[in-house]
Amino acid sequence: MLIINVKINVNFHTKRLGVGNMKLKSVITSASVVAISAMAFSGIGGSFTSLNASAKTAKLTAGKKMKAGTYKLEEKNYSHGYKTKFSITVNKKGKITKSNYDQVNKKGKSKVDDASYNKQMKKVSKTNPKTYEPKLNKALEGAAATGNVGTIDVVSGATESSKTFQNYAQQLVQAAQAGKKSTIKINNGAKMKDGTYKLNEKNYSHGYKVTFSMTVKDNKITASNYDQVNKNGKSKTKDASYNKQMKKIAKTDPKTYTPALNKSLVKNSDPTKVDVVTGATESSNTFVLYAEQLQNAAQNGNTKTITVDNMVFSD
Repeated sequence: MLIINVKINVNFHTKRLGVGNMKLKSVITSASVVAISAMAFSGIGGSFTSLNASAKTAKLTAGKKMKAGTYKLEEKNYSHGYKTKFSITVNKKGKITKSNYDQVNKKGKSKVDDASYNKQMKKVSKTNPKTYEPKLNKALEGAAATGNVGTIDVVSGATESSKTFQNYAQQLVQAAQAGKKSTIKINNGAKMKDGTYKLNEKNYSHGYKVTFSMTVKDNKITASNYDQVNKNGKSKTKDASYNKQMKKIAKTDPKTYTPALNKSLVKNSDPTKVDVVTGATESSNTFVLYAEQLQNAAQNGNTKTITVDNMVFSD
């Protein structure tokens, strides 16, 4: 049992470090508590998404550490004159020591150095590539260095770029876990091809793991089936005890937010436009992150099931 004698933020969802702890500053629902034990919530399926206590006490119980090397991702297509190039370097301890996310034009010039663009965006959004790109890279080299992409905050005024960064960072982490050093190619902006695309987590956390399928027809998402299931294949939406306890604390539960997220994806056909469910921030952001991977798969017409070796930590 891990006793935490500091003030922490509690989000009532799975402790799924590496994919499910994204924090959208404007919508996080949390409760401040003092001197609470991790076991107090794990018994009802709850977890901590943002521990201010030392991470040194947490042990990786499932999911592979990243393998040493440099891993790369690149968009195929230019959008408004730029495309993303992204690489991470992992040391022998399985930590990211270098993150190099950038948006470059056909001459290889970084958007960071586009003075006119930076000036205009600063006026409208109060931030610009010169500010948010190094901030995102620093976050991945810092709190997220073990592969915990979920600790990376969305930069206010650069939401779309932040979500793209999170999506691509997660794919690079997955590549590093598998030791796959071939450059990941993203067919950004391409139409999604007809078919059903699937993603499954490999590891259970507090008894559940994510299963997700998405069906595309005529470049539109016609069906979304995101769920969290136990080893018997039973959905968390049918776990009466869990739903009751979460409803008391977070004012929502899997029975409510799971269909809401699926409905929102079908309605918008765009993961970035999915509404975050208040009280289910972590699950909402996990949903968006995985939906973006499925969208990338659909843009390439790759119907091979994506297996995420999600990292799970315990005290």
